[in-house]
Amino acid sequence: MLPEEIEELLKEMGKEKIHGASYLAKMGARAYILLAEMFEGEELAEKLKELGVEILNVNPTMASLYNLVRFMPITPEPEFAKAKAEEFIKLSEEAKREIGNIGSELIDQNEVIITHSYSSTVFEILKKAKEKGKTFKVILTESGPDYEGLFLAKKLEEVEIPFEIITDAQLGLFAKKATLALVGADNITKDGYVFNKAGTYLLALACHDNGVPFYVAAESFKIHPEARAEEVKITERRFKRNHMIIRNYLFDATPWKYIRGIITELGILVPPKEI
Repeated sequence: MLPEEIEELLKEMGKEKIHGASYLAKMGARAYILLAEMFEGEELAEKLKELGVEILNVNPTMASLYNLVRFMPITPEPEFAKAKAEEFIKLSEEAKREIGNIGSELIDQNEVIITHSYSSTVFEILKKAKEKGKTFKVILTESGPDYEGLFLAKKLEEVEIPFEIITDAQLGLFAKKATLALVGADNITKDGYVFNKAGTYLLALACHDNGVPFYVAAESFKIHPEARAEEVKITERRFKRNHMIIRNYLFDATPWKYIRGIITELGILVPPKEI
């Protein structure tokens, strides 16, 4: 059994509705750091194995959690375990900054960018483009039922990037007004499918139909080294409204043929051949 502090952290990860795969992976890394501060020797090694299983169960759709568990060693040495977890966090933050630099170069003056849900990597790109003096506007969805888009709107407001909020149902209508689409990712499979907030696939279809370039921004640790699209289990979180049960899959899969490129810290990859 894991210590109470770590169980609480895992519960927080399971309840998280706004932040995505990058945030949860860093929370998972912090759980490893806590564990390394509490145990040593063979007891630590056993607890590391147990924690890995629990982290994978938080959200089976997210490749970032899978890669975090792969990255962490099963070791009796607490300092080594702690150093590896801290390295993961550092690499994650460095990757996001590099994605911001690379992705911002795709944004031209007076661009109209459409996005769906909240992605910290997409926000980093937009923020960096603003810092480079580029003028552009963002169209963003509310992203129901958890309204991650409204969180993005607050972040854009803080850095004075102009935006317009639409309902999710208007993705098709507003895609034709955009010149560029940018979304994040929770999992990129080896066969080039992108799993992201449900509704991303609909946006990709609308962009394809209207000739709008569709890009995905994601750190390389969101690329699953083994899974193909049909093997990914999509997390569902049903909820009640007016005593009615509403089906609510958190993610959908966008086929590679609708994706112009995946912006990573390694450069812009063309799926699936460069994944």
